Amino acid sequence: MKSTYKRLLLKISGEVLGGDKGEGFDFGVIQSLTELISGIHDDGFEIGIVLGGGNFFRGAKSIPLKMDRVAADHIGMMATLMNGVCLKEALSSNKKKARVLTGLQAPGIAESFNKARAIESIADGEILIFSGGTGCPYFSTDTAAVLRALEIEADIVIKGTKVDGVYDKDPVKDPTAIKYTDLTYATILEEDLRVMDAAAIALCRENNLPLCVLSIFNQNDLGDFLTGKSIGTLVSS
Repeated sequence: MKSTYKRLLLKISGEVLGGDKGEGFDFGVIQSLTELISGIHDDGFEIGIVLGGGNFFRGAKSIPLKMDRVAADHIGMMATLMNGVCLKEALSSNKKKARVLTGLQAPGIAESFNKARAIESIADGEILIFSGGTGCPYFSTDTAAVLRALEIEADIVIKGTKVDGVYDKDPVKDPTAIKYTDLTYATILEEDLRVMDAAAIALCRENNLPLCVLSIFNQNDLGDFLTGKSIGTLVSS
């Protein structure tokens, strides 16, 4: 498979793993996702993955008590670690060598992130799953995805969502929503399009790292994008 890109960072929300309900684990969805990732890996792409944790925890605002922001973020980081271990086992059962690296200290569960080790492992053909966010509160998994992409020298960040790109309005609620095929980082920030949080978008722009937003549920979209077809929304400088 010929492509402009070789090393990919896939950002997938935790809600995707939860299926239609967006909660817990939907193992039918996880199996489909595993097959999709395995197929792309078989085509010769090097893959790093960052998972969100929203299928288990959506932050302090979602619970009926006052919770310290730092504590809430720590719970969210642990949720991403659970997702990472689950996906790693699913990939392993599909005969793929995968490794979970975490920004949150979790000895006995996953290795701490190390840039040199990560680059060596991904170049050797391992699929890397980055959990625990950045390891610090106040940073989203979107920001963690861009950070890890830069650290492993990825060619692009691909954000897999439930919709097939970026729209000017919510396409689920408004059928007149218009889809963008191309965007600049400046436009996203100026129009507050909520593709990723502002810190993640700014980090992409500062480092000239391209970003594609596409549907992770449309099984052919990721492969089609990687072969040069106009799929999703491509964001660049």
